[in-house]
Amino acid sequence: MSEWKCVLELDSNLNVTAGTETALQAAISRGADLRIYTEFRHNEHIEPGSDNRELIQEVSDFRVTYLVDNRWVAGIMNLRMPINPPQGFGPRPSMSFFMYNQDGRQAIARPFLDGKPTDGTISPSPLDDHSDMPKYHQHDAWDTGTNAPSSNFTYNFETFRYFVRDEWSEVFSHQADGTVNTGSLEKLTEAFLCGCEVKVGIRGLCDDMGSEIDHEVFVHTGPGYYSTGRKIFSAGCQPLVRVKPAIPMSYESRGWDFGWLMVRTDGFVARWLCDPYTLKFAKSEKHHSLRWFVRQ
Repeated sequence: MSEWKCVLELDSNLNVTAGTETALQAAISRGADLRIYTEFRHNEHIEPGSDNRELIQEVSDFRVTYLVDNRWVAGIMNLRMPINPPQGFGPRPSMSFFMYNQDGRQAIARPFLDGKPTDGTISPSPLDDHSDMPKYHQHDAWDTGTNAPSSNFTYNFETFRYFVRDEWSEVFSHQADGTVNTGSLEKLTEAFLCGCEVKVGIRGLCDDMGSEIDHEVFVHTGPGYYSTGRKIFSAGCQPLVRVKPAIPMSYESRGWDFGWLMVRTDGFVARWLCDPYTLKFAKSEKHHSLRWFVRQ
């Protein structure tokens, strides 16, 4: 019934109970999609202190994935606006850039979108009071009172199940200057012209954020364009979140941003990135080694 396969499962203490981290890493390196299943009690998470102990089952989509040092996976929810299920949305418009590591450690960055004045400073912040949520363990907090607060934490869900849809084929890869490594532009464009979805893996996308650790970021593309005379394929990417690479992956002050990319088969990457503290956008250009995947 489904092409999704659970390759890693953790219990509430973050112990591996099925699958392996290696299997998850290998799948992500092949461009696989990632969804994570969790379970929690309503009165322990959504409405602390209430009498409603119903079990809530959640599956979230992590459409931006990181492979760090070829041995660590993290996924980010790049399209999530906070909701209060089953009633509706939260009190303020924002993005909820939840990030889950392969070991169950989690993080949240929340740029607010309503333009309200802020009175906070960009700095480490005091921990929040989560005394009514005994399964929520906050490790740190950053930039409380600014437009872009973030924190790193562990919530001991009843279980974690890492599902992958491993049906992408790598058809072309090249260096930052366009030199071909494997496959061919022809294979990519043939698949594209048949309506196939395209995903791209971008090596070193976050090098300018102050980390030298090797990493690759995977993101779906949307519109694609083949310039038949110049023999160049271009694609606009879905919105993504850039995070300073580390093991484990975590948020910190000035250690993340978000925006859009246009990628090209000669290694050129156009960036339109948003400063989450000011919501101001800036354009820039880089060259990166890219890997191109298609879903047949």
